[in-house]
Amino acid sequence: MYNILICDDENDIVSALKIYLCAEGYRVFEAYNGKEALDIVDREEIHLVLLDIMMPKMDGITATTKIREISNVPIILLTAKSEDTDKVLGLNIGADDYVTKPFNPVEVIARVKSNIRRYIQLGGGEVKPSRIVIGGITLDDNEKSVYLDGELVALTPREYDILKLFMQNPGTVFSPKDIYRKVWGEIPINAENAVAVHIRHMREKLEINPADPRYIKVVWGQGYKIERAQNEKV
Repeated sequence: MYNILICDDENDIVSALKIYLCAEGYRVFEAYNGKEALDIVDREEIHLVLLDIMMPKMDGITATTKIREISNVPIILLTAKSEDTDKVLGLNIGADDYVTKPFNPVEVIARVKSNIRRYIQLGGGEVKPSRIVIGGITLDDNEKSVYLDGELVALTPREYDILKLFMQNPGTVFSPKDIYRKVWGEIPINAENAVAVHIRHMREKLEINPADPRYIKVVWGQGYKIERAQNEKV
């Protein structure tokens, strides 16, 4: 399943596009200004963005520039006929395509499919599996459940999201600020203490010996990561 972000300050447009995209089997995220769109792209696994140009708080041109700093996800601009100059600017700074309002939803779906197909063929946006196994830990994202050696483990939502982030990116070191930004979805404030507390609780639930963890490791001065079992293939 591919994740589509619709960002437009007009609720009717967001709702209409969502109906068509969901009917095609896409999972849809909604935003109503560029800042919200940027936060979602930073926090979620998004495979394509439908982005209006004229919006409050942060316009589509600024949002395109900032999204390109963190992601190469396809961006389709939603433009009015009077915004030709902005449309050209958007394409020059990294947007992939555009649709002029008022648009035919069938055309939008066709452009979405075309851009996602190109993105995947170029090696971007692989859909991550819903069930991940590392050593004795199994995370099932459809069930939102975690098992340790076959036994169900009760994690809080924050603990679950941190573990999911680690297990989707084994071996990758995340700083406390990275973790806070991706899991909390907020500007990192007191990130080190907040993350450290959650990591400690996770270790108590997932490690045989929390003082000598097998999975959730600290990389001093840098952050945290999850390690595969020594006999597990990468």
